[in-house]
Amino acid sequence: MKPLALLVVALMFTSTLHAQDGKPAREFNGLPLVFTEDFEDGKADGWEPTDPKAWRIAKDGDSTVYEQFQRRSNFKPPVRSPYNRALRKDVYVGSFVLDVRLKSTIPDYPHRDLCLFFGYQDDAHLHYVHLGKRADDHANQVFIVNDKPRTKISTKTSEGTDWTDDWHHARIVRDVKSGSIEVFFDDMEQPVMTAKDTTFTWGRVGIGSFDDTGRFDDVTLWGEVVEPPKE
Repeated sequence: MKPLALLVVALMFTSTLHAQDGKPAREFNGLPLVFTEDFEDGKADGWEPTDPKAWRIAKDGDSTVYEQFQRRSNFKPPVRSPYNRALRKDVYVGSFVLDVRLKSTIPDYPHRDLCLFFGYQDDAHLHYVHLGKRADDHANQVFIVNDKPRTKISTKTSEGTDWTDDWHHARIVRDVKSGSIEVFFDDMEQPVMTAKDTTFTWGRVGIGSFDDTGRFDDVTLWGEVVEPPKE
């Protein structure tokens, strides 16, 4: 895509996400704003990392960001699935749009990755998106973890996520009624991954990686807030 076209896409992306005052729109894709987090207060109190010692507030140029800085944390998932997770506290959504700025901080290699989590009910029941440098059955896919090792549920994916050492935009659009899952990376017009699954129709959202490192900023969630079913 030519530079001018990229600029046009970026402007379209910004205008749909932000109101005239520069703040996130109160509604997006028919869903109300649930939270937005830019970490500029130097805190990450709204987040629950599975290993607090693997996460920290950091500076990236003039921005304050949330950084996952250890490749392998002390968290041991009950089944084969990502090791590095930070979940938004006390927020459960059904259908949602999750937007994130994210930056891989690991030297380039074929399985360089960052992950986004959703439908998170507990450590062994969740969906996640693996944004991996090179696609295979265990990388650069949409996955379900349902009390057994992660299983690919993508109906479409790319050859791989084009990681650089710069910041990127990612978005998940989830409709629980139809089961639709769409994943966007930099280009907000065409999804790079799609899936369809109705196993988990509610849950928490989160950020992290399988076993790499990265930084996260400007995390915004629009969604249908729900109460988790009582056991």
